[in-house]
Amino acid sequence: MGQVFSDTSKKEDNGGLVSSYNKYFKNIKSGSTIISPKTSHSIEQHLKDGNIQGATSAIRDALKNIDNVPINIAVTGESGAGKSSFINALREVGDDEKDAAEVGVIETTMKITSYKHPKFENLIIWDLPGVGTLKFPPKEYLKKVEFQKYDFFIIASATRFTEHEMELAKVITMMNKNYYFVRTKVDFDIDNEKKCKPRTFDREKILEQIRKSYEKTFEKNEIEKPQIFLISNHNLSDYDFPSLVDILIKDLPAQKRHNFMLSLPNITEAAIQMKYNASKQFIWLEALKEGVLATIPALKSLSDSDVQKLEASLNHFRVLFGVDDKSLELIAKEYQVPVEKLKEKLISHSLLTNKENETLGEKLFKCVEKFLSVSGGFVATGLYFGKMFYFQSLFLDKVVEDAKVLLKEAYSKESLKFNSPTATDHDNMK
Repeated sequence: MGQVFSDTSKKEDNGGLVSSYNKYFKNIKSGSTIISPKTSHSIEQHLKDGNIQGATSAIRDALKNIDNVPINIAVTGESGAGKSSFINALREVGDDEKDAAEVGVIETTMKITSYKHPKFENLIIWDLPGVGTLKFPPKEYLKKVEFQKYDFFIIASATRFTEHEMELAKVITMMNKNYYFVRTKVDFDIDNEKKCKPRTFDREKILEQIRKSYEKTFEKNEIEKPQIFLISNHNLSDYDFPSLVDILIKDLPAQKRHNFMLSLPNITEAAIQMKYNASKQFIWLEALKEGVLATIPALKSLSDSDVQKLEASLNHFRVLFGVDDKSLELIAKEYQVPVEKLKEKLISHSLLTNKENETLGEKLFKCVEKFLSVSGGFVATGLYFGKMFYFQSLFLDKVVEDAKVLLKEAYSKESLKFNSPTATDHDNMK
């Protein structure tokens, strides 16, 4: 083992730390970083000045802020706009689950309802009554719903946006908040057109017609043409939801991006990669905070507390990326396959399982050896971690691989369902 990792390596000097810091963070797109440019500059300056304590303090404050900062999303729209299903989809909660937003209820009151994300308590989605429901002018409406606490507004509609909603958009802009028009249930339009005009059906042409009809409405109401996001609440990977997510992340303050990105469902490989990149930044900053960035990992021994920390990290990543036991049971139930069959395709579930009297150190060494043979690991990039952070990063890589495997499995199962004779009838029942 000692031939791969040395535990007698000297730490890099401050210039090396600055170089490693820049090498990592300068390559991250500005709209994807989880710390602000101001914080990043502060950390870099402390490292250049040799003020390790100052750099550590800045990182600690940034990480604490990322963990604790609230994210409040407002979703408004008239009754029947698909708000509840949209909120449930954002929270990865089924419409029929216990704490789901109730679907199909006629809106008659001015009640504001909040829904916490099941994995991130600081992320709250607020279901606001439609602006027309309250019979108030838009400016008064925003005061009633306490507009200042929301990071942005989603204005949802399943048919057309009303004059009330157009006026609401204008007032939100005047109050320096962001809003996004979301046209829900677009899959229903597509399915109906396909049924009625099977010979001339053209999906892209229909979507373009829907967009143009809204553009005319905006022009009529003297609103500078905003982007319209056409989505299906039951199939987020299709249509414009990924584009909506990209813009929301870009528009959010840096410290709020991390938890928002991690809260997103694994609808595409790009979404999984986005969550992976955010998690990797967090691990990297944690390593720098602990002062172990310049330490080459050694595999001499692992204490019981080390093992417990590693198991906790692995389990955390599994839950985050939906490859934990509970998530696998739900997936197995939905696609009617044995849970064990799913686990056979995954790596992360066997990472800490000892077989044939193999010690945990030997088990982890084999994992690392395999990882290095394929990617070169952090050593190849000039980024060095202490053993705990090295293994956390390795675990994250393996869990993300598993998440992508599950996504492909889901796509293949969905394809079978879609091509089955009853697929159309099944979709129309949603």
